[in-house]
Amino acid sequence: MTDQEGETTGTPTTRTTADPRPAAIAMMVGNVIGAVGLILGFVRLGAGGAEAIKPVALLAVGILGVVSFVRHSILHASDAARMKWDLGGRTDNFQIEVGLANLAWGVVAIASVLLDWGTYAQAALTLVFGLYLLFAASIHLRIFLSGPLAERRSVAQVLPITIMSLLTLFFAFVGLAAA
Repeated sequence: MTDQEGETTGTPTTRTTADPRPAAIAMMVGNVIGAVGLILGFVRLGAGGAEAIKPVALLAVGILGVVSFVRHSILHASDAARMKWDLGGRTDNFQIEVGLANLAWGVVAIASVLLDWGTYAQAALTLVFGLYLLFAASIHLRIFLSGPLAERRSVAQVLPITIMSLLTLFFAFVGLAAA
């Protein structure tokens, strides 16, 4: 884009399409890591909430947060293509911002487990992530139910984030009860 003097001003709002596969792979890796964290949380549930929250905070919040940063920020064009969003301009900025938020809670969640900040800190971080996922799921559900046909989500897109949010919140409350 150029202004009246012919100078370049900002980024164009569209660009050539990106390959959605790298972001899809990163998302699959993140989903597997998150699922392993939740499974380990269930396995350790018998030992109490203080033990169950640790793998959830480390894997399903921490490592998943770092992988989500890579997907949203580093692979932002690929991720936008994966979600069938317009590429370029503000969409890229939004993707990068969401990725940085994922990185922030991911790094802090990893630190809370590795530095043994305690059950309360791990549960609180898991609660933040669970609420974020729940709010994101509500957006996907709204688009699934009433969005424009071209943007509608499938059940396969809505169900995993909804389940992940509810399970993450479950472990957050289990951890908070044990703190």
